[in-house]
Amino acid sequence: MVRRTTVRLNEQLLVEAKKLAASTGRTLTAVLEDALRAALARRAPQRPRRRVALATFKGRGLLPGVDLDDTASLLDRMEDR
Repeated sequence: MVRRTTVRLNEQLLVEAKKLAASTGRTLTAVLEDALRAALARRAPQRPRRRVALATFKGRGLLPGVDLDDTASLLDRMEDR
């Protein structure tokens, strides 16, 4: 079902929306609907994530000087072994 309604928009926002519609070959209505859908989707409640049990292994921990945030040095260390 499609309904007509009046919406008051900031003038600059309307200008930008019209430019986007023209540059993408869509109607102003389509641009506004997509923007509204995106905004509503961001606010939709997220389902709680299922907890995952990760396997752990015995060991001595990290080697001295290993920085898990430095992927380049991690790759270098793995290639050296």
